Amino acid sequence: MIAVIDYDAGNIKSVEKAFQFLGEKVCITRDAEKIKSAQGVVLPGVGAFGDAMSRLYQYHLVDTIRHVVDKGTPFLGICLGMQLLFERSDENAGVDGLGILKGDILRIPESKGLKVPHIGWNALSFPRKSRLFDGIRDGSYVYFVHSYYLKAGDEQIVAAKTQYGVEIHAAVEKDNVFACQFHPEKSSETGLQILRNFIGIVSE
Repeated sequence: MIAVIDYDAGNIKSVEKAFQFLGEKVCITRDAEKIKSAQGVVLPGVGAFGDAMSRLYQYHLVDTIRHVVDKGTPFLGICLGMQLLFERSDENAGVDGLGILKGDILRIPESKGLKVPHIGWNALSFPRKSRLFDGIRDGSYVYFVHSYYLKAGDEQIVAAKTQYGVEIHAAVEKDNVFACQFHPEKSSETGLQILRNFIGIVSE
């Protein structure tokens, strides 16, 4: 069973439906014991970085997330859920993220002909082999909705990149922690394959 963390951050139902479509049992919850006992955990989300961190503290989920990561449970962050895994964001100065991974969340710079927020399909490139992207071809397109992007502190954890006026670290992988800036649940067959790969990791 995969636990999808509910912290009022939006986009949770589409994540649930994608996993159900793939035949995986899913539980949307903020119950600490259910999250801790799950075989895999997903932190989805859209919205503001500071508000999201406030809700994670409000629902006593910060220590729960750190517990499952330290335990080695496969963990997937999606969009805002990826950003929260890092140390800080330009979106809300002075608000600390979870700090599970090293890096900063930066505002996408204004570029001629490019709109912010970035909404649409972009191609991925893969700087290294990744379990999350097994079987997915370089140049595959996925769906983004964001105004802020990751600059990871350690390039070795970057599993996928894209370009949108600046190089964006679009996905990371470190041990049992996986995260995507884009929305696999909205990225057609490529996105479903990414979620299949995560299910496979959970089942190992």
